[in-house]
Amino acid sequence: MALKHTFYEFFAGGGMARAGLGPNWSCLFSNDFSDMKSRAYIENWGKDDFVGGDIGKVSTSQLPNRADLAWASFPCQDLSLAGNYKGLGESSAAVMTRSGTFWPFWSLITKLCSEGRGPRLIVLENVVGAITSREGQDFAALCSSLTEAGYTYGAMVVDARHFVPQSRASVFFIAVAKDVSVPVNLTLPRLDETWHPAALVEAQARLEGKAKRQWVWWHLPTPPVRNIGFADIIEERPVGCRWHSKAETDRLLEMMAPLHRAKVERARTTGTRQVGGVYKRTRLDEFGVKRQRAEIRFDDTAGCLRTPAGGSSRQTIVVVEGDSTRSRLLSPREAARLMGIDDNYKWLCCITSREHNRAFT
Repeated sequence: MALKHTFYEFFAGGGMARAGLGPNWSCLFSNDFSDMKSRAYIENWGKDDFVGGDIGKVSTSQLPNRADLAWASFPCQDLSLAGNYKGLGESSAAVMTRSGTFWPFWSLITKLCSEGRGPRLIVLENVVGAITSREGQDFAALCSSLTEAGYTYGAMVVDARHFVPQSRASVFFIAVAKDVSVPVNLTLPRLDETWHPAALVEAQARLEGKAKRQWVWWHLPTPPVRNIGFADIIEERPVGCRWHSKAETDRLLEMMAPLHRAKVERARTTGTRQVGGVYKRTRLDEFGVKRQRAEIRFDDTAGCLRTPAGGSSRQTIVVVEGDSTRSRLLSPREAARLMGIDDNYKWLCCITSREHNRAFT
């Protein structure tokens, strides 16, 4: 029987990286700070390899052996608009941003390298804002960190819509230790616009010295056409939410500007069941006054999942079937399905908006 590959899972959340890696990978160590996420992780994967709490208090003595992979989906808040792009901060900062918890993680990696146990592969996953936050300083800092540790590396932007009916792009830094041979079919002599959008290309062009020399353009095959749509994951009898009353649905429709109300009217004429995703946003009306608006899309793809704890609204769905128009919040199980998680996962309310990325890659 072939030996399983091994991995560490940092910022583990509910264990979406573990779910995506599958049964041929064995977890040596996992960690998360959140009590709720820790409970979800243990409920689904057990507690044998899990250590809860501050990553800054983890030592290399708790990380057994030399892992084939270290996965880190470090906090995204300060690399996005929600966190005003405060960024990673400095590794020596007295006051750490949430995204700045990358530095205690990276300290563990560098110590493992000094012990001759640096992971053979490292994957860093975050929002695409990591490419441009602080005018590219955070991107450069991540690249420099991987370079100084002796890794060959590159980055890709992967949109969830290629695999599940949800629109969400994330950046993945993939780094390979110097003693690991890289198959030639995994790299490209030039970029591939499917995985390397303009913002990433521009950020890479600004790199200098070793950071640029150790960069590679990673190659992935073009994904097959997705065979599941938003409507396919919707439950008729959801758990954890309820269908709105007619009055509530009418109020939601009244919040739509003419452009979005017209999308609902067009959906009624199709003769088929149509499911649209709705987010509430503050917009200026024709008089320059801020108003809350409901904005809908009917492209069989959900909008990017978000956590209300981050200040965003929870996604609402509108189901149109002929003259019938119903609405409600997205259910927890539907959200899990949009992350690529099967129905056997024991979901809790703590699953975050980013964890689907770990499940489908």
